[in-house]
Parts: sequence; C-alpha cells; structure tokens
Amino acid sequence: MLEKSVDRDALAQCLASELDVARFRDYCPNGLQVEGRREIKRLITGVTACQLLLDEAVRLDADAILVHHGYFWRGEDMRVIGQKFKRLKTLIENGISLFAYHLPLDSHPTMGNNAQLAQLLGLQAQGRFGEDNIAWIGASSSSEVTTVADLALVVERQLGRAPTIIGDAGQSLGKVAWCTGAAHSMLGSAIEAGANVFLSGEISEPTVHLARESGVTYMACGHHATERYGVQALGHFIAERFGIEQQFVDIDNPV
Repeated sequence: MLEKSVDRDALAQCLASELDVARFRDYCPNGLQVEGRREIKRLITGVTACQLLLDEAVRLDADAILVHHGYFWRGEDMRVIGQKFKRLKTLIENGISLFAYHLPLDSHPTMGNNAQLAQLLGLQAQGRFGEDNIAWIGASSSSEVTTVADLALVVERQLGRAPTIIGDAGQSLGKVAWCTGAAHSMLGSAIEAGANVFLSGEISEPTVHLARESGVTYMACGHHATERYGVQALGHFIAERFGIEQQFVDIDNPV
C-alpha cells in the first residue's frame, strides 16, 4: 500500500484558507516559514520550533513540522547566527519544511487554542473581545464548577499543573474570560468585557496589582500548558484531510 502525501504548497494554501491567515496583523509570518522537500508524507506537530523538537523530527524522519511558535518575530535580531543558524541548518540540511501559525491558531472557532482550551476546561463561549476578537468570554458548563477554586481544580486536572491565582479562590465564578499564552496584558480588556475571572498562560508584575485592585481574579495556567491543544487539533485536521501520518511531540516547558 502506497503512503499518502500532500504537496507542500497545497498544504500551505489549504491552511491559509482554513485559518483565515490574511485577516490577522501578527508579530511573525504565518504559513510556510522554511521550505523543505515538496512531498509531505509525515508531519510532526509541536508548540514551539525549539531545537529539541527539530531533533525529534529528524529522528522520526519527518518531512514537515507544524508549530504555534515559529521564527522571524518582529523586532528580533535578523542575523542568522548562533542558535538561529543551528535551527535553520537542521531544517535545511534535512529537507524539513516548517509551518507556523500564531494568532490564526489562537483564534480559530473550533481548532484554535482558545476553542480547544474551552472544550478541555468545560467552558462555554458566549462572546469575544480584544483586538481581532481573539479572547473569549463565557461561563462554566458544569453545575459543579461554581467557584474559582472549583475551576482551578479543573485546570490542574486537565493541564497537569496548578494555576497561580491572584484573587479570592472562594469567590463565585460568574463570567469567565480566557486567552491562551502570554495574554496577561489583556486583563484590562477582560475587565471591560465584564469578566469576573480571567485565565491566561503567563503573569507579570502589573497583572497582580490590577487583579487585586479590580477584584477580577487572574489565573496564570502556563503559556505552554494552555497552548498544547490547538496545534494537535490542526494536526488531526491535516491527517484526516490528506491521509498523511502526523504525530504530536510535546517538549515540556514549565512556563
């Protein structure tokens, strides 16, 4: 039985359409970032295109890698030296393509990081807010999750880590807003949207004060931990659409 494959550029076009890439003003290029061999039979997905993920893709004889955090971020050093050189050299010498989708993968209504996190935590979306409507707001769909502490237990069970809580763990849950990754700066927007609780990945010093002063609880659940699921959903979509092999490789990150 012949292995199925997909053309590299056809895959890029499919994902550009599915994720509505052109709609976003992002901090990095979305789509094919590093060009490898034309025919893709085996795809590796992961959160970040770190060296450990690249090395695992080489070991698994992958034709392409798909991630949420790729390369060429706005404001970074443009020189191809040091670790950037090593990463690009690994991809180019092994003919491996790199696809990366940042904000489009956060936002997608079903496969996005926010949609997948909601499904995992039992949150039901009722609206969106923020630039490009990237953040979500709603409520718990479980009658047993009524307080911040209840939701924190769900987070710990599903994500494998206890969240950092700034606020009263005993308070009623009410409206819950969420945006995966490094969206702690959106706490003000969540407050304006009417949230009682806001979940994201990271936390910063100003976030603590704003949460305390506003009375809106902030939950830092881990950048990597909250963004493991969109890329997996997208990988399954690709495998089903084109019949190719795909495998998620989780390179753990405590942040």
